[in-house]
Amino acid sequence: MYCPAKFSILFYFWGMERIQDLDDFYRQCNWCTQTEPRLQPVIEKYGYPPLWYRKPDFSTLILTILEQQVSLASAKAAFVKLENRIGEITPEKFLQLSDEELRACYFSRQKTVYAQLLATEIVEEKLNLTKLNQLDEPEIRARLIQIKGIGHWTVDMYVLMSLHFADIFPPGDLATVKSVYELGLVPPESSKEDIIQYMKKFSPYRSAATYILWHSYIQKRNLVLE
Repeated sequence: MYCPAKFSILFYFWGMERIQDLDDFYRQCNWCTQTEPRLQPVIEKYGYPPLWYRKPDFSTLILTILEQQVSLASAKAAFVKLENRIGEITPEKFLQLSDEELRACYFSRQKTVYAQLLATEIVEEKLNLTKLNQLDEPEIRARLIQIKGIGHWTVDMYVLMSLHFADIFPPGDLATVKSVYELGLVPPESSKEDIIQYMKKFSPYRSAATYILWHSYIQKRNLVLE
C-alpha cells in the first residue's frame, strides 16, 4: 500500500495522460462509478477520495523502497529517523551515511543496498529525475526497473502518486486487491490475473478507480494517515 502525503501541485505534460487538476480527477471518479456502479456507495458514504500526492524526487523513492513488504508505520518510522539524522534527504547526504548509521535508522541490509544503488545512480548522473519525470509512463518504468530494488510496485506508486498518470493499477498492492474483494467487484475465488483483467474496464482512468479502492480500504479501517 501507500502512505499519502499532502496534496501540493499537479504535474501535467502535453500529450501525456496525467490527471490535470481536482476537477479532472472528480470527473474521472464519476466516470468510474458510472462504469462500475458498485463503486458509487464508496463516494456516497465517504465522499471523493483525496488526490494523494508525493513529490517526484529522491526522498519519495527512498520512502517507497522502505515501504516494500512492511507496514506503513514501520516504513514511516525509518524515514523519519533518516530525516532527523540528515535533514533534507538527498542522494549526496544519503551516501555519506555508513551501513551502521543506516541500520540505526531501521534500514535493513537489503534496503540499504537498494537505496545506495539508487543514490549512486543519481550522483553519478546516470539517472536524472527531472528529465525522467517528463517521459511517458512506459519509458519511466523501463528506466527505473533497471535499478536493483525497484520493482513494478515501487514504480506503480511513483507514477501514480508523484506523477499522477491517469491509467495506473498496481496489482502488487495488497490493500487495493483486498478492496476489490471487499466491494464484491470480483468473485471470491478470483486470482490476481482475474483482477488485472477486471480493472481493464476502467481504462483510461484506472488511477481514479485505484484511488476509490484505497479510499474504501482506509475509511473502513478508520486509518489515520499523514
